[in-house]
Amino acid sequence: MDNTALTTLFNIFSLPFLLLLLLTLIFIILINHKILTHSSSKRFTPLPPGPKPWPIIGNILHLGKKPHASLAHFAKLHGPLISLRLGSRLLVVASSPTSAAEILKTHDRLFSARTIPAAFPYGDGYLDRVAIVWNPSCSDHWKLLRAMCRTELFSAKAVESQASLREKKVSEMMDFLSKKQGEVVNIGEIVFTTAFNTISNLLFSKDLLSYEDHQGIASGLKNLITTTMELSTAPNIADFYPIFTRLDPQGIKTKMANRLEKMFCVWENDIKKRRQTNKDSPQKDFLDIFLSKGFDDHQINWLVLELFAAGVDTTTTVVEWAMTELLKERAILQNVAEEVDTEIQRSNIKESDISKLEYVNACVKETLRLHPPAPFLIPRRAAETCEVMGYIIPKDSQVLVNVWAIGRDPSVWKDPLRFKPERFVLPNVEFKGHDFQLLPFGSGRRVCPGLAVASRQLVLILASLIHGFDWSVHSSLDMNDRFGITLTKDSPLLVVPKLKRKS
Repeated sequence: MDNTALTTLFNIFSLPFLLLLLLTLIFIILINHKILTHSSSKRFTPLPPGPKPWPIIGNILHLGKKPHASLAHFAKLHGPLISLRLGSRLLVVASSPTSAAEILKTHDRLFSARTIPAAFPYGDGYLDRVAIVWNPSCSDHWKLLRAMCRTELFSAKAVESQASLREKKVSEMMDFLSKKQGEVVNIGEIVFTTAFNTISNLLFSKDLLSYEDHQGIASGLKNLITTTMELSTAPNIADFYPIFTRLDPQGIKTKMANRLEKMFCVWENDIKKRRQTNKDSPQKDFLDIFLSKGFDDHQINWLVLELFAAGVDTTTTVVEWAMTELLKERAILQNVAEEVDTEIQRSNIKESDISKLEYVNACVKETLRLHPPAPFLIPRRAAETCEVMGYIIPKDSQVLVNVWAIGRDPSVWKDPLRFKPERFVLPNVEFKGHDFQLLPFGSGRRVCPGLAVASRQLVLILASLIHGFDWSVHSSLDMNDRFGITLTKDSPLLVVPKLKRKS
């Protein structure tokens, strides 16, 4: 092992833990190796190919700080379906439309289970009772929760009825920005507040954040959500060697529990007050629906957290990347502005207008191709051993779909690293889970339930920002990303708005 690898290893794990690892796990790994060798001698179907693992630690060091890029590189070397050994765990990664379709469509039932990160302070039984996104299996309770959300929040009728709320929140964003013209603003924090308040009104019928955030609440909450997602994907020895789960050797579970508690505190008083005062009132928001169905605080906290994390962080990340790409490519920004100004003859854009904005829709799709909010989607788990593309996928293997790699694959996309919305103007490629070359929201039974809302909100916010203001960059554009469940910008986009027209 070279010096660079050793340095990386010591940065991830403490020296005492490494000694403990060497003393206690060599025997376990050897036994695992013996079992795997014995079982492989009995079967003729091999595991998917991949980079050669190190002894004991496997391919942990091969992931680096940007696993989405590292695994895309290995896919070029070993093929569209690869496997890696992360400690005692097997990881299988699909990195092409064909392999993605095998995982998400052909064998969707077998790969619909979840691998729950050891960072989560709650076990499978707890999450099965409270979670939709992170539910460990597609159990009957999961089906009930998802059906409830689909009916009450994400049905065609519900999405249409919410249009005026989304328009109102975007209008408030535009009013705030008009007061800030000529000043430097963090566009990510502003979009975060807009998206957060949109969801908080659906859940609690009130804004939980303010644009006039003198105490930094919006920034702090955005940081809480971001760091929580980063913790869930941080290199965790308890994920690589489940025997250490209870020990929490790196303290990641403790940090996660602390952040979750802080987020729950944001809305816990609203839940308590509603339980006391609105027991017999007619249903007006999603909190009333939770309470009418007898949900306890744990169930409500977790479902609210998932709705905020999925809806707010995704919207913020995509809009910030879209604005970054447009400010980098001024000719494309001009095309967007011309289309919006031609098609929209009023100051405020409505959701009924977005179908006219073909080029803006293309820009959103192109952003989702280059910068998918969840580069691996949400990790899946093989519920049973099965065969995929001529390879064996053992039961309980963690399974990822590298949509970031698919979006940048030159065999799938011409000139893939270039931001070119024109590629989506004519071809009928959608991101609804049926076109496997563009899968930012997943596919199959685990597809993002809020996809219909996201497709509207992203276009509405982006078009409104371009329609209302001319934009200049405060400092040089940084195109680096930071890996997590969502692929955020490494540094925030700081811009200066100049009002085009009166709101």
